[in-house]
Amino acid sequence: MLTVMASDMGWSIELEQARLVAEWPEFAGEATAEHTTVLGISNGVLQVQCDSTTWATELRRLRAEMLTRLLRDYPDAEVRDLRFLAPGAPSWRHGPRTVKGRGPRDTYG
Repeated sequence: MLTVMASDMGWSIELEQARLVAEWPEFAGEATAEHTTVLGISNGVLQVQCDSTTWATELRRLRAEMLTRLLRDYPDAEVRDLRFLAPGAPSWRHGPRTVKGRGPRDTYG
């Protein structure tokens, strides 16, 4: 009944995407889930924030395998790609005023 109603209302894609996000620890594995957070799905791209550059690099290496499994296990989610994001560089902005220019020139990430 609920599936039919969701399909009639055009919610089946959103429900499948929500199921994927909720089941991320089972899909990715507990060890991976401890170091990642699903940010959401935008334009068919599942965006995953990693807690370190090492995890982001390793998951990028496994991207094709994970995408194949995702397409098989969640075909109605309409996810076409995975994007693993490394943690960003620290922000040097403090307060509402900024000075134009390049800022600190150290190498992050």
